[in-house]
Amino acid sequence: MERHTRQRDAILRAIEEADRPLTPQEIHEGAGLHLPKLGLATVYRAIRGLTEDGLLAAVPVPGEPDRYEAAGKPHHHHFYCNACTRVFEMHGCPGPLQRLAPAGFEVEGHEVLLYGRCETCAKKRRPARMKARA
Repeated sequence: MERHTRQRDAILRAIEEADRPLTPQEIHEGAGLHLPKLGLATVYRAIRGLTEDGLLAAVPVPGEPDRYEAAGKPHHHHFYCNACTRVFEMHGCPGPLQRLAPAGFEVEGHEVLLYGRCETCAKKRRPARMKARA
């Protein structure tokens, strides 16, 4: 268990304020608002410690760096925006997926990651005449 530090507090605060999983660089930017001289190497060390201490959970995205969110949240899944590369929490779950497994296999867990465009990026993509109708 690492000790309580201003750096760790700033990182946890940045994640809480973002209310979505963040990359280490995004954590650095957000935590830097509260602790301007915070270095990126310190952020990486603190993320490792906070994850080992069970305060942060990694959110893996294939082909991308992990994002991090507060640990201990109820079961949920994520949405990856192909345009801005941000990751968002999805509330809800498709439920048991045993029916998708081959016969005789036992499903013990699952992760769902949807890909598409977040609301902001989807709005930017719509032609001007479609925006007028919406």
